[in-house]
Amino acid sequence: MEENKTVVAEETPVAQAAETPAAEAPAAEKTSSPVLNASVDPDKFDWDSFENDGDIYGKEDKKAVAQEYDKTLSKVVENEVVEGVVTAISKREVIVNIGYKSEGVIMAPEFRYNPDLKVGDKVEVYVETAEDKKGQLVLSHKKARALRSWDMVNQAYNNNEIVKGYVKTRTKGGMIVDIFGIEAFLPGSQIDIKPIRDYDQYVDTTMDFKIVKINQEFRNVVVSHKALIEAELEQQKSEIISKLEKGQVLEGTVKNITPYGVFVDLGGVDGLIHITDLSWGRINHPEEVVQLDQKIRVVILDFDEAKKRIALGLKQLTVHPWDALDPNLKVGDKVKGKVVLIADYGAFVEIEPGVEGLIHVSEMSWSPRLRIAQDFLKVGDEVEAQILTLDREEKKMSLGLKQLVPNPWENIREKYPVGSKHTAVVRNITNFGVFAELEEGIEGLVHISDISWTKIKHPSEFVQPGDKIDVVILDFDEENHKLSLGHKQLLPNPWDEVESKFSVGTVHDGKIASISDKGATVTLDNDVEAFCSSKELVKEDGTMPVAGDVLPFKVTELKRSTKRITLSHVKTYAAVEEKKVERPASESDNTKKAVKKINSNIEKTTLGDITELAALKDKLEKGE
Repeated sequence: MEENKTVVAEETPVAQAAETPAAEAPAAEKTSSPVLNASVDPDKFDWDSFENDGDIYGKEDKKAVAQEYDKTLSKVVENEVVEGVVTAISKREVIVNIGYKSEGVIMAPEFRYNPDLKVGDKVEVYVETAEDKKGQLVLSHKKARALRSWDMVNQAYNNNEIVKGYVKTRTKGGMIVDIFGIEAFLPGSQIDIKPIRDYDQYVDTTMDFKIVKINQEFRNVVVSHKALIEAELEQQKSEIISKLEKGQVLEGTVKNITPYGVFVDLGGVDGLIHITDLSWGRINHPEEVVQLDQKIRVVILDFDEAKKRIALGLKQLTVHPWDALDPNLKVGDKVKGKVVLIADYGAFVEIEPGVEGLIHVSEMSWSPRLRIAQDFLKVGDEVEAQILTLDREEKKMSLGLKQLVPNPWENIREKYPVGSKHTAVVRNITNFGVFAELEEGIEGLVHISDISWTKIKHPSEFVQPGDKIDVVILDFDEENHKLSLGHKQLLPNPWDEVESKFSVGTVHDGKIASISDKGATVTLDNDVEAFCSSKELVKEDGTMPVAGDVLPFKVTELKRSTKRITLSHVKTYAAVEEKKVERPASESDNTKKAVKKINSNIEKTTLGDITELAALKDKLEKGE
């Protein structure tokens, strides 16, 4: 209550001074200390006394006035965040009034995230010191943002708000952005909807972002600028797609090129030209037809309004090459072209851009041997071919190469008569024989049975691909272009000599090549092979021989048809034993033989011989 009275006492003279002329003031007041009077001439005011803290009001009065003045000011608490108003902005500083007796100065870089800051904007500041040594209020906007940054980030994320951020620097895979004083990550793919070629252009700039991901545990924040653009474009896309029609021709800009097609910006919505719709001709990459940022006219082939996908075409704006094909072109004509694609079954030749013909592998050579197209042609080859079929409606054409060279199978019997001898080149080897080429396009088969007079397990034992081989023409199949050849027929048949040298009953030394359960294979002179069964293989001492042993063998059988010789070792020593046990014939033995001979010839004797026989019988009985 005393303070209030003092204030009134102080304020009353001031109020009266405003209403009462100076001449009419009481004398007592004139002799007292100077009193603040609004009507006092500034030139006559005692500024020295005022600046030297003179007793204008008196100690008690001054204290009361100071307290009243403090009530008109905001209460400032250090180390707290308060709201202030921007009163002035310069290149270096921003002046902020928080309602305190002095204004705070904040360095301008603390507001670099907000380049649109202007006088009158409200900002949050952190009170570092209410009054420093110079009496200055010390504020910080950066610390205020840092204290409330995480709460602000979460609030913006939960409310799906758009926030401003300052792009500080590049980093691997993207950029670092200052959001509310927190360093957030901006992936390179989230900067814009179109591919970015120069990331440095975004450094030291301020952009709008949407917070797309927060890791509460590690306090990681991911932002996106692309999401904002996409949100705006979605509405534009819906409006544009709703107005599209199939067959509509539009102008667009090549936005991106991929191996499978080209993305075209149609003014807010993208469409795709598949690589097959870029050109009527065959191309390896879209860059052969278009370039980035190129303006092109396209036609709408199809679109999906729900999925917002648009299929575009470029080649459809030009006449189909098949429709412009020479109308006089017909089957049998010769054409020239370039090989653009090769498969195992054939090669595609481009006659004109967009007009292709297929040369099947069977039409590349007269040779009956199965091959692949890569053996004859390669991509880029310039070839001349003959039209075999032509279907303009189906836009199909088949070509042939071999038709441009003479058919070697014509008059082949005159050129290669049966029994004639030739030299061929081995082209392929199979289990059943050898394919040998007499000339380009003419091959024949030498069956394994016609390669050698001796038995072989596989033709590769005799020849290898690329070897030359002498052959004789055995037979023809002109319709199927097949030729039967022989090689052994040019060599002497060793069995002619075998039959004369290894006749049945002759004995020869032989080497046991191998032994099995059934018997042994024995090699005789001139590498002739024969067989000896196990029971005929036993040695004289009762043991069995082993591979590598050389023993005498007797030929017991020889079959030319099967080229088989059968031997016996047992018969070589058994015949000697029989010879050893032979003894001189006794008189009784001779008599028995004579009687046996007579009996055998009884049927041949005549009636006149009976008398002589009876006399002979008497002599024999008497022992004469």
